[in-house]
Parts: sequence; C-alpha cells; structure tokens
Amino acid sequence: MNTREKGNIGEDKAVEFLIKNNYQIVTRNFYSRFGEIDIIAKKGEVLHFIEVKSGNNFQPIYNVTYSKLQKIIKTLNLYLKKYKLNNPYQIDVITIHKGEIKFIKNISMW
Repeated sequence: MNTREKGNIGEDKAVEFLIKNNYQIVTRNFYSRFGEIDIIAKKGEVLHFIEVKSGNNFQPIYNVTYSKLQKIIKTLNLYLKKYKLNNPYQIDVITIHKGEIKFIKNISMW
C-alpha cells in the first residue's frame, strides 16, 4: 500500500469521526499551488480546515510543521477568497496513531 492509499484510509476515518461529532463535510482534498487541505468541514458557522496525519511507528503530530502550517494558511486564504466567504474559521489537526483518533482544535505555531 502506498502513502496516498494510507492517507486516504486515515482521511476516511477522520471523516467518519467528524460526522459522528456533528460536523458537516464541505470538501476533501482542496488543492492550491501552495498545498492541500485534507478536509474542510463546518460546525455551526465555523469553517474547520483540517489536516489529517496518521502513522503507527511514530507520533503523527510531529509531521505538522511550521512550514506545513504556513502552506495550510495560504491555501485556506485562497479558498476563502475563491468562494467569497467571510466565516469564522480555525485550523485543526486529526491524528490517528495505532487506531486512536485525537482531535486537536484550533492549532497555531509561533
């Protein structure tokens, strides 16, 4: 199984988790010239730009780097502009490690 296939499995599990927790999935795999946002979801009026990381041999949160966050920010700004949205938003991370899902809300890096 290649990396993309493993990523899709993780994203599918993340989507199931979000739906069970009353999030509406807006889109998956939104691409821009800056990068990709795995899942865009909505709860209430808040848009959630969600990065999904999974792995069994390491803690996947360590793959959410400052550089990755900057790409997400550029991509979400492009998304908001493209669809002329003015919703409140946040960046979240879902990690899946050895089958355990953790939802880290409203991340930021200084």
